[in-house]
Amino acid sequence: MAKAKGGPSTAQVVETLVRPVVEGMGLRLWDVRFEKEGPDWFLRILIDRDIPLDTDTCEAVSRAIDPVIDAADPIEQSYYMEVGSPGLGRRLTRDEHFTLCRGQKVAARLIRPDEQGRRELAGLLTGKEGSLVTLETPEGPVSFDAAAASFIKLCDDEDLFG
Repeated sequence: MAKAKGGPSTAQVVETLVRPVVEGMGLRLWDVRFEKEGPDWFLRILIDRDIPLDTDTCEAVSRAIDPVIDAADPIEQSYYMEVGSPGLGRRLTRDEHFTLCRGQKVAARLIRPDEQGRRELAGLLTGKEGSLVTLETPEGPVSFDAAAASFIKLCDDEDLFG
């Protein structure tokens, strides 16, 4: 296990270290999270590609980035490293996510209701300019500030169960 020297930017430091390795393997780095759950810390490296991921690919990435992280030693405390897919219903948090998911159905939950009293929004993502996200909904286009949403996620899991 490595040790942390990071603080709030630990995920950013790790992202800088692992991005070239992940992209060099023909994959996308979706996100890096350093999260505390109970007494344990988890370093989560989320990877993606255009075809479904398998456990062999996640294992290969884990084996490739582990020595890079160990050599840089950016994390003080003990942690568990997980490499996986962002999964179905993945959250869109970066500009690159909005670009990749343009034209797909997304859902957003607003922190406070909008002018029409809505807190739940769903529609086709038509774009994001600056912090303004625009969806094409059955009622027409709706725009909102990304910071006004508690989450914005892909709706690629709606038809799984029937």
